[in-house]
Amino acid sequence: MMETKDKPAMRLDRRGFLKAGLAAGGAAALGGSAVAAESDPLITEVQDWNRYLGAGVQAAPYGIPSEYEAEVVRRDVEWLTASTESSINFTPLHELDGIITPNGLCFERHHGGVADIAPADHRLMINGLVDKPLVFTMQDLMRFPRENRVYFLECAANSGMEWRGAQLNGCQYTHGMVHCVMYTGVPLKLLLEEAGVKTNGKWVLAEGADAAAMTRSIPMEKALDDCLVAFKMNGEALRPEQGYPLRLCVPGWEGNMWVKWLRRLEVGDQPWHQREETSKYTDLLANGKARRFTWVMDPKSVITSPSPQKPITHGKGALVISGLAWSGNGKISRVDVSLDGGRNWKSARIDGPSLSKSLHRFYLDIEWDGSPLLLQSRALDEHGFYQPTKNALRAERGENSIYHNNSIQTWHVKADGTVENVEVS
Repeated sequence: MMETKDKPAMRLDRRGFLKAGLAAGGAAALGGSAVAAESDPLITEVQDWNRYLGAGVQAAPYGIPSEYEAEVVRRDVEWLTASTESSINFTPLHELDGIITPNGLCFERHHGGVADIAPADHRLMINGLVDKPLVFTMQDLMRFPRENRVYFLECAANSGMEWRGAQLNGCQYTHGMVHCVMYTGVPLKLLLEEAGVKTNGKWVLAEGADAAAMTRSIPMEKALDDCLVAFKMNGEALRPEQGYPLRLCVPGWEGNMWVKWLRRLEVGDQPWHQREETSKYTDLLANGKARRFTWVMDPKSVITSPSPQKPITHGKGALVISGLAWSGNGKISRVDVSLDGGRNWKSARIDGPSLSKSLHRFYLDIEWDGSPLLLQSRALDEHGFYQPTKNALRAERGENSIYHNNSIQTWHVKADGTVENVEVS
């Protein structure tokens, strides 16, 4: 700070700052208020964690969260499926911040349970319309040039229960079939070039090694564009439930195509019309016809806090509204937030990295006076695609579908701070 002839520069060291703060009876913090320091024994008296030595460096060789974060876990809904081996659990979006999902909290979707595969025993075959069929070991794949990419992965059925109205009372359950991590792997393009795709090779069939033998047809254009054969997430090996030791990444497209425990890639001249792209993962319209090959996950957003599992507990005053937005088309350009069910909108602040086909974190900082709110968010991506209302989506596609529900979500914040899933269409 500069000095002048009339006034010397103010200098505050740590002791001076504390003294000034106590004299003020607890300085007002940005966005909230602090309790007077002399009135709180948790800061004025020595606590047990100040008195005794803590655990040593090898107490937990693989780090685990604090015991006070024990509620931050994936959760399932028991009645959704008859068997846990073919079921889903949900990412606790309401407890997270930023854009990266911790590996242990990424939602799971299985069709035949988690395959238990030793990496030394795993193989990846490329066959079909190629010049030379190949079989790769994991060691072979590790010798190819690799890339690191941050992508979201969303199940096509995310928010599927909400097509006909408000159903599940929690952001974790309505929108928790999405996560975002940094994948490390080999571009699929390099592996296909190694095998040599014939001129009539227009499609790739990806097959998993799990008991369900998950298979999906992928257009060659996408396979040669940004698909990744990944072996790591957030810097460490894939978790077993996320496809260890090898999975396919199909950025921006529905999660069912991100085949886990990837064992085979067959090149063909037409799609294979597998179960997961005919009777499943198609969108049944009101007229009885079904939309097929609806791969892209359109722009979507949700307010994660406040939400039914994250009520307002501090009463009136400064309130941080936080949420996530994403689009399979690319980056999110803007997120608007409404406090009154869509009558008026304010532009939120997008904070952190803005990466193509990745989650985006947004915030809106307001002063809450205790009045009820109808919170909504709507996303706009860089290509001009926007998030529709529920009624607009239903007018286009009816109410028979399960998949690709990217409509606007509404939370009703009550005067006591509790939050409920409601519908304002």
